Amino acid sequence: MWERHQVSQYEAIEAASDPDAILFDPDPKGRSGGSARLIGYSPSAGSVLVLILVLKEEDPRRWWGATGWRANLKDRERYEREAKNDR
Repeated sequence: MWERHQVSQYEAIEAASDPDAILFDPDPKGRSGGSARLIGYSPSAGSVLVLILVLKEEDPRRWWGATGWRANLKDRERYEREAKNDR
């Protein structure tokens, strides 16, 4: 993830732990239907991140992070709009 998108594992964990994070399950842009998309804020990155998550086969209650990147304008606006509505 770092080499392609300059997002660290720690930043991804922060975004996944964000109480205002938005989860799309299944990922509306996914091809296989086996992944989820999470949009959350990482304080360390100072940015909203998009994470692609896949259920672990050995424990379907847990996810592993497949990849992640900094959110584009559309995803940042959606995050801010939905986070504001949840407050």
